Amino acid sequence: MPFNGGMLRIARQRNGLQQGDAAKRLGVAQATLSRAENGLIEPSEAMIERAVVVYELPHSFFFQSDPIYGAPVSVHPMWRKKASVTVRDMDFIVAELNLWVMHIRRLLEAAEIVEGAGVPHLDIEDYEDPEIEDYEDPERVAGLVRACWKVPPGPIQNLTALVEQAGVIVIHSPLGESAVSGVTFAVPGLPPLVVLNEGLPADRLRFTLAHELGHLVMHRFPTPNMENEANVFAGALLMPAADIRPYFVGRRVDLALLAALKSEWKVAMQSLLMRARSMGMVLPNQERYLWQQFSTRKMRLHEPPELDFPVEKPSTVGSMIQSRGSMALISRKEGAVDPYCVLFNKLFRYSAPRS
Repeated sequence: MPFNGGMLRIARQRNGLQQGDAAKRLGVAQATLSRAENGLIEPSEAMIERAVVVYELPHSFFFQSDPIYGAPVSVHPMWRKKASVTVRDMDFIVAELNLWVMHIRRLLEAAEIVEGAGVPHLDIEDYEDPEIEDYEDPERVAGLVRACWKVPPGPIQNLTALVEQAGVIVIHSPLGESAVSGVTFAVPGLPPLVVLNEGLPADRLRFTLAHELGHLVMHRFPTPNMENEANVFAGALLMPAADIRPYFVGRRVDLALLAALKSEWKVAMQSLLMRARSMGMVLPNQERYLWQQFSTRKMRLHEPPELDFPVEKPSTVGSMIQSRGSMALISRKEGAVDPYCVLFNKLFRYSAPRS
């Protein structure tokens, strides 16, 4: 099997190293490393062995034939405006996504996955209406997704389970401690992958998952409006207007009401306020006052902990790891070694469910 320069780049990016720093550690010129990563030259055996030590990866890692993919639509640099998301963050995320794809491809070989309802592919332009506001288009798409998945009216009790049942693989990861909340990755021949930042509270994890689902459903290419469209989709998916409107009718929208609704709808108080605004259920002056209250009480980033609810745990990957682990145990009894299990356990800390 020939050397894969893309794997050399992935190893560097996941270790958070720029090319110049990595070249110094490998004891080669940066130009040499660049050509090796781009597949223009075959690195020496000494360079490969040095990469094994520097990146703490097995020799076989650099000879895997998997295709390497670029940045996904949901974090594409073309439309990424967050200054807090650095080039190093992007490199790490792209590397980690590629590694997840490689391992999931191998895990699927050993797992029996029951196909779910599937993720509808809807073009938002098909639902445009010149007589309504733009924000209502993703709202209508969210309603179609709920209908397609036969979601009953009211709050979605476990969004993660619902999305996994539809065939999407959900993963919680540190994402290199970046400011990215979540990313969506869809590659040919594999189920869609959504990776969520495990450092988020439960309400933000749910909203981020709904947001990323919006990208999966509506977006094939990066567009200037896709982040706002995904946010509107997420709000409508988690809080359908027809279902949540009665909770606001005839009631003053204040912090007490938002706190009471948070536990029932499993969304942030701020998301509830934005939903109330989108439906015209809160007066502008009251909305401004509430945002001031969020800031004064330091609730913008951290809402009251007593309102927290349990994080929804993904289960699909854990089940696949358990299945692969069972095969690895059999292989070891037969005197063989399962290199993918060894590598997976080395790169990722992910607990399989207990049987």
